[in-house]
Amino acid sequence: MSQVPANETSSIEAAFPALAEALPPACKRLEREIAKIIVGQKDIVRNILVCLLAQGHVLLIGVPGLAKTLLIRTLADALALHFTRIQFTPDLMPGDITGTEIIEEDKRTGGRAFKFVKGPIFANVVLADEINRTPPKTQAALLEAMQEHRVTAGGNTFELEEPFFVLATQNPIEQEGTYPLPEAQLDRFMLNLWLDYPSLEQEIEVVRSTTAGRTSTVEPAMTRTELIDYQKLVRHLPVANNVIEYAVRLSASTRPNREGAPDFVNEYIAYGAGPRASQYLILGAKALAAIDGRYTPLISDVQSLAVAVLRHRIIANFNAEADGISVTNLIERILDTVAT
Repeated sequence: MSQVPANETSSIEAAFPALAEALPPACKRLEREIAKIIVGQKDIVRNILVCLLAQGHVLLIGVPGLAKTLLIRTLADALALHFTRIQFTPDLMPGDITGTEIIEEDKRTGGRAFKFVKGPIFANVVLADEINRTPPKTQAALLEAMQEHRVTAGGNTFELEEPFFVLATQNPIEQEGTYPLPEAQLDRFMLNLWLDYPSLEQEIEVVRSTTAGRTSTVEPAMTRTELIDYQKLVRHLPVANNVIEYAVRLSASTRPNREGAPDFVNEYIAYGAGPRASQYLILGAKALAAIDGRYTPLISDVQSLAVAVLRHRIIANFNAEADGISVTNLIERILDTVAT
């Protein structure tokens, strides 16, 4: 996770009150613009904004037809950011993502030299569509970009333009011809969000609006510079010690065979969440507080993000599968166990 340079700290602190006051209405404007195109999914949109402000990445899981791609494209339009979409397929190569070197001839001198042609990863908002349909070798091409916000190719390192946000989608139904994401790759995603079917009323509105020939135009609701400032603001929000301790205890409670781990964790979990989960719980709680116009997060903010942060970082064992207990069930039980 990127850090704010020390020489920027004083300027951010000076602008803190103005930024904190401007952020909530800016987020409301952004949500209204997205709602012009996307019907419902308010919780999903809110969590994506949380992740964006916390400089994280999102893994979005849902059946086909739930407007996952449209949602991200609309978000990019509402932020006036450079958007690219990468369709992951079994034959996709790492160079198709990061870029490749080509031999370029200088027509004036006749000399030849290698030139790096940047790939679609060089954007502000990158949609990795059906990321589990490509082999781990290609999935790993995203690792450095997601963690370090840079790309190394041909012995050279290229910095990615900020803000940089990866949203990957997966189809939970089809498993044939897919490659499960390695744990190291999953851990780079801040949130794991599941899209559900729309309600009856929402689906009626979707059908009405998409079959009537009407078009809606999304207007930019936040500039790139404003977004970067808001991201820095979130990093600088103070957090009470008891909130940090709760987030750490929550993550630690998912680890089996550790002191204080509940009996059902030892029975049903093979591997628990690592320290990055604790970091993301706090960063997400900060972003939630900032969106709501609060200067510091609460334990309830951590709790509201617990499932999305922990779900893809916990590996249940065979006992849980045999007893029909899901990872989400285990997280809910852990939330009931860890004292506030």
